[in-house]
Amino acid sequence: MSDGPRDGAEPVGIDELPTGIDELLERVRAGFVRVGPQEAATAAADGALLVDIRYAELRERDGLIPGALVVERNELEWRLDPRGSHRAPQAVSHDLRIVVVCNEGYASSLAVASLRQLGLHRATDLIGGFQAWRAAGLPVEV
Repeated sequence: MSDGPRDGAEPVGIDELPTGIDELLERVRAGFVRVGPQEAATAAADGALLVDIRYAELRERDGLIPGALVVERNELEWRLDPRGSHRAPQAVSHDLRIVVVCNEGYASSLAVASLRQLGLHRATDLIGGFQAWRAAGLPVEV
């Protein structure tokens, strides 16, 4: 017998109606305080880890935030779980302050929700993503 959904049946463990992406974003964002570009820069200066989850084409086109850890979205949980066997050297504690950066501030919110499920309770994201960082005149490596 399968633990997954059966034809015509709801997935096991799902007891609420499906939601759209806008509602999902609103729900996950209600669980943490997001930061703007200046706050993210200050947090990084104070020891927070900026994590850039944009895909390679965007990084090549637009540049990088100096000092940010680049981890593509599909590897994020494995690289930031302090107990994981594939963790990045910077993933030292569940108390680590993490600011996730995507291109415009949408995918990063969903990524933060996942990190918080792993116990990374200080994870947040950058409102407006990399584009807001750059528009604020903050440093970018081309």
